[in-house]
Amino acid sequence: MDTITYVLTTNGLLFLVSILFWKFPPKKINKLYGYRTFRTMQNIDIWNFANRNFNKTLLKYAGFSFLAAMILGYISKKTLTWEPMILVVLAIVVSIIKTEKSISEIYDEDGKKL
Repeated sequence: MDTITYVLTTNGLLFLVSILFWKFPPKKINKLYGYRTFRTMQNIDIWNFANRNFNKTLLKYAGFSFLAAMILGYISKKTLTWEPMILVVLAIVVSIIKTEKSISEIYDEDGKKL
């Protein structure tokens, strides 16, 4: 598989999914779709806040990941192997950490606003 195809199927797919999550966020708490943790499923306010925050953050970092992988693929003389996947994992992990931090700043452990 050539570098561009690999980047499109890893980083490009994450960016596409982040656009879909951003355009079509979950409307209510469910067990299938959305940013689902025990804490976010406590009430609808946390659910809406967490999904908005995560979708916005994921869109930003997935875009950075996609752009960085494309640039890396363009300037690299060899076929990329693990580098684009590291960028995908970093985008997801950073988005989760930032969302959890934002939730902790606004809501307590019982799901009430601080």
